[in-house]
Amino acid sequence: MRVGLTGGVASGKSTVSEVLAELGVVVIDADRLARQVVAPGTDGLAEIVSAFGPQVLTPEGDLDRPAMGAIVFADPEKRRVLESIIHPRVRARAAEIEAAAPAGAVVVHDIPLLAETGQADGFDAVIVVDVPTEVQIDRMTALRGMSAEDAAARIAAQADREQRRAIATYVIENTGSLADLRAEVERVLDQIRAQQ
Repeated sequence: MRVGLTGGVASGKSTVSEVLAELGVVVIDADRLARQVVAPGTDGLAEIVSAFGPQVLTPEGDLDRPAMGAIVFADPEKRRVLESIIHPRVRARAAEIEAAAPAGAVVVHDIPLLAETGQADGFDAVIVVDVPTEVQIDRMTALRGMSAEDAAARIAAQADREQRRAIATYVIENTGSLADLRAEVERVLDQIRAQQ
């Protein structure tokens, strides 16, 4: 069973992903893979430097994520260039991991930009973790030290809530406690397993 998992920035999607892994689900984390495919020495990082210049590297030779973020969040065309480098590599690695999953497993692809990249139809089900925009901004300013303006820009660079909810088979509202969230994840997972 192939399941897509998505949610806006600071929605709690990573926490949902962790709970699913604890419950025995094979979780493929696109963000983690995206870091791996642009690690020092990879062709992905070489292509990014070719496209954006050496100023996107740290002195140690890693991708300077804040510098890269400042470039691509301000310019949709540059963001598309970056995505065209990273996304195919992430999809190829995810396919390898999925192919290695045991028969009958629930395989969840944790993909922040699932709605934006038009991949929803490739899954048997899609879980969307949802919170109001104000909650996203509060979490990013309180937990990540961002300004409200930077938080709003990150949110604006992603699909809006309605676009994400439109692709959802299941919506997990994450405005309660961690125990509430875990109960919601267990409920949705039970429904998914019942359909296998």
